[in-house]
Amino acid sequence: MKAGTIFNLDGRVALVTGASSGLGARFARVLAANGAAVVCVARRAERLEALVAEIEAGGGRALAVGADVADRVAMAAAFDAAEKAFGTVTVLVNNAGVGLSGKVIDQPEQVWRDTMSVNLDAVYFNAQEASRRMVAAGQPGAIINIASILGFGVGKGLSAYAVSKAAVVQLTKALAIELGRHNIRVNAIAPGYFVTEINAEYLAGKGAAMVKDIPLGHFGGEGDLDGPLLLLASQAGAFAHGATLVVDGGQMIGLRGS
Repeated sequence: MKAGTIFNLDGRVALVTGASSGLGARFARVLAANGAAVVCVARRAERLEALVAEIEAGGGRALAVGADVADRVAMAAAFDAAEKAFGTVTVLVNNAGVGLSGKVIDQPEQVWRDTMSVNLDAVYFNAQEASRRMVAAGQPGAIINIASILGFGVGKGLSAYAVSKAAVVQLTKALAIELGRHNIRVNAIAPGYFVTEINAEYLAGKGAAMVKDIPLGHFGGEGDLDGPLLLLASQAGAFAHGATLVVDGGQMIGLRGS
């Protein structure tokens, strides 16, 4: 079978959270370019409109929905909007996340609460919302959670973030056990350090030292997650279930060996 066939997403409806910038915007573009109708969700609605216009100009189908992933009512409305425009969401990409930092001894409680609300609670409840709708519609589907290599190894000042991403890895397994019988595949991607507009300035300053820990010798860049995303969203990954795919240039090798 040709690669273009098994990676094709024609007829699929994808919802991507955190789609207003960075990896989320890239995910939306890639899914649309490979045939899916894409619902782009984020708080910054004006940026979503620009992304949708770009996708439509390239011949794709897309919809912008402004919503906070931590707001369950708003997210239910986002799924409603998706169904009205394109049909049942059959590919969910739980990408939205926050990376709030702070030392444990000084960290306010709200930092922990906000991190868990967005990075973990929203992943669970969005997966629940999506899977309920897929089951009701009798549709198979794929849920892709965006974790992190910090779900496997902890960085200083990132306790809340690391714990939330470790929980996403475990949640992915828990969802997979229960949803497999409904033909809903659940997997995760654990990226290493990728240069995006959010962290570009930080990595430009700290990058020289950090990149020494990456065997491939560079940070991830635009397009490096396209293949893993399409694998888990499409027929190409039909038997991948409950897995977390690490995409980090080999950085985990060093983390595990230390």
